[in-house]
Amino acid sequence: MKSPKTPNAIDVAVGHNVRIRRLVRGLSQAQLGKRIGVTFQQVQKYERGTNRIGGGRLVRIAQILGVPVRALFDGVEAAPESHAPSMLRLLADARALRLARAVAVIGDAATRLSIVVLVERLAAAIAHKRLRGK
Repeated sequence: MKSPKTPNAIDVAVGHNVRIRRLVRGLSQAQLGKRIGVTFQQVQKYERGTNRIGGGRLVRIAQILGVPVRALFDGVEAAPESHAPSMLRLLADARALRLARAVAVIGDAATRLSIVVLVERLAAAIAHKRLRGK
């Protein structure tokens, strides 16, 4: 039997949400850790879902990130067939977030679409090469 303190799927989802919100705010793990009184390694463990985040600390994290506590539970009740978990993983990648921010700044819709098509073609070419074993 698992210990009640053992992290579960909800802890992992909350950790991913903390990471996404931290990246959106432009904070490093060290900066967030300093503000909540833990090391950056502890923030890493929270974000991976390796360690559970206590209630009081969760409230403090939400305050620092400028979101309601419930926002850190987004996607927790999502059905397995939902796209929410894959979208959360995508947003948790700092490079994907940088790309999304850069594209969002471009005012011209046709230019934004061209960039999306370019990235999709690059991804398809890479996937095709992997399938062929190159």
